Amino acid sequence: MNFIFHFSLCLFPFPLTPRFGFQREVFLHLLVCLIEHLYIHIPFCPNICPYCAFYKESAGRERVETFLDALLKETGEWAKSLRPRTIFFGGGTPSALSIPQFEKLLGGLRSHLDLSALEEWTIEMNPATVAADKAALLRNAGINRISMGVQSWDDQVLKSLGRTHDADRAEESFGILRQAGFDNVSIDLIFGVPGLTLESWRSSLERSLRLAPEHLSAYGLTYEEDTEFFRKLGRGEMAPDEGLEADQFELTAEMLGHAGYLQYEVSNYSLPGRQSLHNSAYWSGKDYLGLGPSAFSTVGTRRWRNIRETGIYSDTTLNGKTAVDFEEEVTPGLKASERAAFGMRTLDGLPLAEASPWESELCGIEKEGLVHRSTDRWLLTPRGRLLADTVAEIFV
Repeated sequence: MNFIFHFSLCLFPFPLTPRFGFQREVFLHLLVCLIEHLYIHIPFCPNICPYCAFYKESAGRERVETFLDALLKETGEWAKSLRPRTIFFGGGTPSALSIPQFEKLLGGLRSHLDLSALEEWTIEMNPATVAADKAALLRNAGINRISMGVQSWDDQVLKSLGRTHDADRAEESFGILRQAGFDNVSIDLIFGVPGLTLESWRSSLERSLRLAPEHLSAYGLTYEEDTEFFRKLGRGEMAPDEGLEADQFELTAEMLGHAGYLQYEVSNYSLPGRQSLHNSAYWSGKDYLGLGPSAFSTVGTRRWRNIRETGIYSDTTLNGKTAVDFEEEVTPGLKASERAAFGMRTLDGLPLAEASPWESELCGIEKEGLVHRSTDRWLLTPRGRLLADTVAEIFV
């Protein structure tokens, strides 16, 4: 899951209407450096999960074809400003595309973009949509990293999450990816799910480790507006257990740490050298371009979002108009706040030279045991990693 956008929205809410008239041609003319990080949002899902707040919709063949035409047109309009080092296909369920649809998309991207500098190309995959022929196509096309949304190895928990696969299907899918030649696979898991016991979570971690993925992401369940889980929370049908969730978080850090995985960001663990380059670019404040409906972009001093409706996005783009539905200026102060908030969640922490605007606040939470000062930077303590969102609030 590409959770970076959700976290950014929580900390830094954007206006609902445009503040500027977006003129792509003028903006492209002013660009000095090529954009190195590209996100592509593919909104189609075969099943709508009750906890997911990302923009998604059910797929219809004609609608998908029109979307691909629009996406490739939008790509072409930005092509001269792109030389990607990383590409990330998120969603939705990108892997739900058919082989002919992937051939169209991947061929179109290669015809538009200079991929000579590309280091990491990730696609999110649902275990229920993994097949040997599709995996081979993706690997042969140059995609070299998989982020697979297993979410749990407990079939009852998977059912409560609305997932269409079971644990055995997920393990089979992992094997298919290995056979296709993928040697950089991330497994996504969710803890804090009602009904998930500490022992069941331990079993999920153990089963993940037996597969030896290069990367693991472990996210605490959040109750997002406009989701079925949020409505159930409001009706009192679901309730978080913060104590159990904290135990599951701490068990994750302990078990993965003992297995040689580095907790390089609060929710992300990797074997040495297998950190996500794409997400690391977000966290360090690098420019990135987002294509497709609902996709965010931050380039220089501007941030914008595309229209959150596939049909309107497609029609607007194919008619030669901008798909942007709002834009804002990224002031130096806002950029510094974001850099500090995201940086504190990572192993790199926040350099002392960048921390001066929040020195008193950091000293205050240092007394509470949430952060500590090294020779040249502020870092989260183990307790601070558990309360990372609380720490991030001081930078808003």
